[in-house]
Amino acid sequence: MPQKQALRRSTKRTRVSRVDPRYTVALESPLADDVARYANSLDTSMSKAIATLVRIGLESQAQRKREFFQKLRQNLASNDPSQEDRLVDEFRSLILGLDQSRRQG
Repeated sequence: MPQKQALRRSTKRTRVSRVDPRYTVALESPLADDVARYANSLDTSMSKAIATLVRIGLESQAQRKREFFQKLRQNLASNDPSQEDRLVDEFRSLILGLDQSRRQG
């Protein structure tokens, strides 16, 4: 009997720690230099610096979207047609990442 109990204990599932996915990114030399300076200023690794910068960028984009939709709601409430083109351009640049100055006319 003692052997069966030992066997049961050894076959219990152990908790498997979650392994975060890893990615390889290629950065152009000037950008890699900027990231390296940022990492040095935080006294952290390049990997952690890249992760931080990605998180900051995603949070910033989400904030810009929230601001845009708030402006859109305000404009729709005021029903001001003169603002429609500006809002469409702003929407394009926000969602598609297009620079208004690069837009072909």
